[in-house]
Amino acid sequence: MTQTADSSTLKYGEREIEEGKLITFPNPRIGRYYTINITLPEFTCKCPFSGYPDFATLHLTYVPNEKVVELKAIKLYINRYRDRYISHEESVNQILDDFVAACDPLEVTLKGDFNPRGNVHTVVEVHHKKDN
Repeated sequence: MTQTADSSTLKYGEREIEEGKLITFPNPRIGRYYTINITLPEFTCKCPFSGYPDFATLHLTYVPNEKVVELKAIKLYINRYRDRYISHEESVNQILDDFVAACDPLEVTLKGDFNPRGNVHTVVEVHHKKDN
């Protein structure tokens, strides 16, 4: 039996995920070229065709400009995908678009390494570089 919950009956973690958005803070070393690597090993979404769950490890590497992403915020934002019907390709591209909109990094690469399903292993990698 499946239960659906309205926002008043959601557990605190579900509420935080539902409200999750990418939050940033000022880069403490503006002008210094340095790389931040974030690994998110528990990414999940659902196949838009079968409804089966897809699991991936996301690897985010970026060179910050004026803003840095807050780690708890990116965790909550990523968890919003868990019940979303979206392809591997679209999920990685959408996450990159949202990250660029929030952080405006000098450079960023996002790699989605999806667990094999049906003898198929998919890796989607997208890049963005700020125009000078």
